Amino acid sequence: MKYINAAAVLPASLVEELQNYIQSGYLYVPAREDQHRAWGERNGGREELRKRNKDILDAWQNGVSMETLADQYCLSIHAIRKIIYQK
Repeated sequence: MKYINAAAVLPASLVEELQNYIQSGYLYVPAREDQHRAWGERNGGREELRKRNKDILDAWQNGVSMETLADQYCLSIHAIRKIIYQK
């Protein structure tokens, strides 16, 4: 997350009003509800995990052991088990 100086992007009157509530601190401004994206949608992380989990399931169905998959994907056996048995 990149921080932006409020004085660089907001009108002076709005900066002064904000200073009545917070000074020298960090303020998170959430996205509008209609522009909100779920985790991983913007950078492709969600799709990468979906593909990884599918690859793990396919390998397990082809006889690769959970221990081997855990080593290969740097995950715990518990995490591999959750991926394999998820609904």
